[in-house]
Amino acid sequence: MSLRRTAAVIAAAAVAALVSAPAAQSRVPAVPTTDVGDAAAGWLARQLVDGDHFENVLDGVAYPDQGLTLDALFAFTAAGVASDSADRAAAWLAEPAVLANYLSFGDPAESYAGAHAKLALAVQVRGQDPTAFGGVDLIAGLTALQAPSGRFRDKSKYGDYSNGFTQAFAVLALDRWQGAPKAAVDYLAGAQCGDGGFPLILEATPCVSHVDATAMVVQALLAVDRTAPAGKALDWLHGVQQASGGFLDEKATGEGNANSTGLAAQALRAGGRTADADEATAFLRSLQVGCSAPEAARGAIAFDKSGFTQATSLRASAQGVLGLVGVNFADLTAQGGRSGAPVLDCPVTSTSPTSSSSDTTTTTTTTATAAPTATSDTTATNTTTTAAVVAVTSHRAPLARTGAQVGPMLWVGALLLVGGVLAVVLARRRVAEARK
Repeated sequence: MSLRRTAAVIAAAAVAALVSAPAAQSRVPAVPTTDVGDAAAGWLARQLVDGDHFENVLDGVAYPDQGLTLDALFAFTAAGVASDSADRAAAWLAEPAVLANYLSFGDPAESYAGAHAKLALAVQVRGQDPTAFGGVDLIAGLTALQAPSGRFRDKSKYGDYSNGFTQAFAVLALDRWQGAPKAAVDYLAGAQCGDGGFPLILEATPCVSHVDATAMVVQALLAVDRTAPAGKALDWLHGVQQASGGFLDEKATGEGNANSTGLAAQALRAGGRTADADEATAFLRSLQVGCSAPEAARGAIAFDKSGFTQATSLRASAQGVLGLVGVNFADLTAQGGRSGAPVLDCPVTSTSPTSSSSDTTTTTTTTATAAPTATSDTTATNTTTTAAVVAVTSHRAPLARTGAQVGPMLWVGALLLVGGVLAVVLARRRVAEARK
């Protein structure tokens, strides 16, 4: 290749690098935060597969997890952070294959009420049209599954798996659109157990109250102004709250878990039960992974006091954020949300060499202390931390977060330097040829 052609190739490469460099630097920098909800939502955003969804791995095979992806989308919206991640998640959910798999398992003869209801609510929360999402009318699909009793049921050869969550999400989604059908609201209110709670399994005998289902139903009833049954349900939640402030799943033991506590705290806050909600959020804060844990785990909310595990902390963080923020599903909005996944603000240790009168070099270590937070280091020594976390944290500490990526610019500089040298050589050759 001639010198002239070589110089042209290098110049073109330099221009291409300059064009691509801003794109590489356009990612929103991770901003440190002392807000536990923001930190948990930021951690959750960084766990997204390909930046837009979650997966469920069974027997070594990864399957799309639309339900968990929606939980994360709600969490990002509630916290008002990672709005870019929420938008990417919504776009992934709108992909035809992903959408069909969630709503009907890819079979036109199938149709699932819970999936239609949850997605219809999420789409509206993000400010989109539920009647034209990914080419599908979610509202029409949902209302087609309403039985004469008012209950929303699955249409499936595999059986009907609709439950208390299904009915609550349906009422929330339809109320937000053009108003929930009275029959659907009456059915939901009429499902209340004798003790004031609401069941997960509808129409079962005996009626067994369930914390998570009750928390969801309370929010739906408040949205449609059915305050009397909602008040009784809130009384029931108060009665089953643990001394720790946490809530337990059915038949579980211990101080509580983040999933049930997050949903209960959300309902209690929406229902004006401030003292109970405050105790619940304090318990959630006690589950947040703090600064003494590996960096990759910081900010996450552990499922319970047993400590952090990657698998259980995903949904625990999503539902925990809802409790920490305390906004009713009916009031969630994407307006005002900002992009970027915040990181838990922790002390940063840096080293700098200083010279002495001898030929030796000493190292001075300085520590910048972050503002105090209400988090606790519940999982600093947990042995169940996943291999992925260990692998990430085994590397050297990263450079200070500046938001700039210097690698592309170094390559551009090198290309321009070589191009300049070749240009000088070409110029001298032309002068020499001119003198002949």
